[in-house]
Amino acid sequence: MKLVQRHPRLAGLVCTLILILAGAGWLIRNASAMPQVRLAEIALPFPADAARDPVTVALLTDTHMSGPDNSPARMARIVAQINALRPDLILLGGDYIGDDKGGATYDARASIAPLAGLRAPLGVVAVLGNHDSRSALNRVALSSRDWAVAFSRIGITLLQDGVVRRGPLVIGGLKDIYTRKPDLPDTMTAMARMGGARLILSHGPDVFPALPNTPSLTLVGHTHCGQVALPFAGIVYVPSKYGTRYGCGLYRDGAKTMIVAAGIGTSGLPFRLLAPPDIWLITIKPTPN
Repeated sequence: MKLVQRHPRLAGLVCTLILILAGAGWLIRNASAMPQVRLAEIALPFPADAARDPVTVALLTDTHMSGPDNSPARMARIVAQINALRPDLILLGGDYIGDDKGGATYDARASIAPLAGLRAPLGVVAVLGNHDSRSALNRVALSSRDWAVAFSRIGITLLQDGVVRRGPLVIGGLKDIYTRKPDLPDTMTAMARMGGARLILSHGPDVFPALPNTPSLTLVGHTHCGQVALPFAGIVYVPSKYGTRYGCGLYRDGAKTMIVAAGIGTSGLPFRLLAPPDIWLITIKPTPN
């Protein structure tokens, strides 16, 4: 009490510092929490040669493996969480490499190593994000070929403007739109040729307006749902040329639908506020005949 009376400014500074540290700790704790599971149900036209049974798809994105908010131990728990949901198919939306946020950092292969534990009857399919694109400024990332090899070794199919069929779904996986130039026309043509209910997997939502107005589901991350949203104001910034237009959640535009996930990790600062980490579990049903 005497210290406060003698040095009120110093006492005020110490109290302010304590409040800042406590607030930062709370924001880091938010970021490192186990992800919420968000549910959605989407109807798409199944091909004539496919069974009419619904397909469940788990979307995991933006793992950003680096501390203090994410670690191999946390990722192991999240992998177990996803497996316990028993999805038919697991999709990975990119940004596996994390920033240096004052905690542990991991190289490219270590960043995806925990994903080897994912299990689903229709397999695991991935695309890359902007943090995974090798450049003069990002030597941690692998080349496109080395990424494909690294994913293949842990049993995951990496698509880079590629197409695969999984059950009734035809999946078009795009290159990262923020650091590369995805070939939308050729990918859409290949999807139509292969046949199936159309599912587009991309790192970020900026591809959505350019997609054809046909029945499809696009699954993306990148925005972190703002990562730090404000009370009343909500999401104030996402790294997209469309601003906050596609910040978080489910969007419909004509015949096409998109889901934007908050993801698992963080970028820049290891903080989350009103934008908790999430996993989406989507049930895709055939449209009525």
